[in-house]
Amino acid sequence: MTEVPREPLPAWRLEFYAPVASFRDPFFPGLTRGLPVPPPSTVRGLLAAATGAPRESLAFGMAAWSEGQGVDAETYHPIDATGLNPAVSGRVRAGKGGMTLRSRPFLAGVHLTVWLPGSEGDRVARALRRPRWALRLGRSQDLVHVEARVQVMLEPVEEAIVGHALAPVSGHDVPSAIAHRMAASVSTDRMSTHWADYLWCDLPAGRHRVRGAYQDAGYDDGTRPDGARGRALWLLAP
Repeated sequence: MTEVPREPLPAWRLEFYAPVASFRDPFFPGLTRGLPVPPPSTVRGLLAAATGAPRESLAFGMAAWSEGQGVDAETYHPIDATGLNPAVSGRVRAGKGGMTLRSRPFLAGVHLTVWLPGSEGDRVARALRRPRWALRLGRSQDLVHVEARVQVMLEPVEEAIVGHALAPVSGHDVPSAIAHRMAASVSTDRMSTHWADYLWCDLPAGRHRVRGAYQDAGYDDGTRPDGARGRALWLLAP
């Protein structure tokens, strides 16, 4: 969790939608286990695609949920370290250690909300009006659409509704939250990754005590039948 002033912050709330997306869990290299939310590093890649910068290191808040999930088949072309089965145009021959077909979990109807505070947030939000590169989540074919850009005020809170926002492990004590270890950021040469643990709830957990959190009083992810607005969110550092 990044250190930020505990005072109201002007920010942009950006809402994205992807019809289909897949986020592979790298801690299960022999399996194709999927994550239920995009890692912060993936969202940073999305923002960098908008600005055209090599990376984006501003702190941001994020929340995500999906309408459904499934499994499809995907062809893998692993690179052979011995060089005996070199890749040609990104493809390797079939056989032991070569081209293979694996199942791939995917999410359907992915909703992602990102809060970008301060002047750095202004810069990235402006870039999203005309992105430098195509906006994607997960795989290269998983295109994402910008659905809304709204200027909001984030208020520091000690109690709020805990929903689908990604929180640091110190952010709250909701028993139903699941801890996920995910990439916070990846170096520009892709040789190093910063990992962090985050709490996420697959269902809104109601009002709870929170630590280091803000609230966007106008935000409603549409998953609660009572339409209660206001959700806790946390600003996440790279």
